Amino acid sequence: MPPPRYKDVSPLLLGWFDKNARDLPWRKTKDPYAIWVSEIMLQQTQVDTVEPYYHRFLKRFPTVRRLARARLDTVLKLWEGLGYYSRARNLHQAARHIVRDYDGNVPQTRQALLSLPGVGPYTAGAIASIAFKQNEPLVDGNVIRVLCRLFRIRENPKSGTTQKRLWQIAKELLPPGRAGAFNQALMELGATVCSPRNPTCEACPLQKKCLARKHNEQETLPLRADKKPLPHQDVAVAVIYKNGRILIDKRKPDGLLGGLWEFPGGKIEDGESHTAALKREVREELGITVRTIRPLVIVQHAYSHFSVTLHVFTCTFASGTPQCRTCVDFKWVHPKQLKNYAFPAANKKIIAALQK
Repeated sequence: MPPPRYKDVSPLLLGWFDKNARDLPWRKTKDPYAIWVSEIMLQQTQVDTVEPYYHRFLKRFPTVRRLARARLDTVLKLWEGLGYYSRARNLHQAARHIVRDYDGNVPQTRQALLSLPGVGPYTAGAIASIAFKQNEPLVDGNVIRVLCRLFRIRENPKSGTTQKRLWQIAKELLPPGRAGAFNQALMELGATVCSPRNPTCEACPLQKKCLARKHNEQETLPLRADKKPLPHQDVAVAVIYKNGRILIDKRKPDGLLGGLWEFPGGKIEDGESHTAALKREVREELGITVRTIRPLVIVQHAYSHFSVTLHVFTCTFASGTPQCRTCVDFKWVHPKQLKNYAFPAANKKIIAALQK
């Protein structure tokens, strides 16, 4: 049972959740696989963005075995636009792991779930509690915000000590037998009421217990670290034509945007002109030379840890035999075939410019 100081939290929150829970598709299923897919998709991604992807993904891959049998290219194409592509790669790899080691059944224990690629403490707690009704806590960004305000935690929420404290509180708050519903209610409160800015405290079922509200600190908690400016890179990109077809290459399967297709190019070095950088990058990446270089478009794009400006040029193949020096595959494709390949969001903007 929860400690006495927490005893009113779960009934108040569960009562509120029973009346105010959003009508979301993953709340209508008991299939552990579907719940697992939703939890992976929801990592760092808003609900409205996830919903159409969730439906399409389960229609294409309705079971773990179907996902495990799929080609990674197919999985990445279906994931295209959702971002954080390591999630898709890990999901695909984990599906094969589940088929091989668990006969196609999503494992039920937290420890077993943690052995799957892409499953950390939060995701393990979510699947174990929601899909298998186990008394496992979870802590994500929404939960951190709610708990820091509710209990007026005025330390850095990302520090190891504070993280340990938050997980312990989340565990002690769990009502036995209803951990899944409670965890969802806690996340729902953070997503819809206890928002990062301008929380609607008057609609919160825990407003009378919230120590941050009592001290008028709901806008300042949890403590936020000062944001550092994003590093920026200027990149030269080549759309290379030969006999009406365009050269694309495939990134290595690990790292940022791993496994996706792209137009060749790379970082412009200090003091280097855009066209010089383009020629050098194409030569280093594919071992070929290009000519007749014309500007096409400039694309601005921001990732989570840095931003880029893509200086995109169309050019024609001049000489050499393409070979993968820094990529894993390449293809000459008709412009109309570009839609069949999974590209990063920034490259999709280049495709849009080509279509114009």
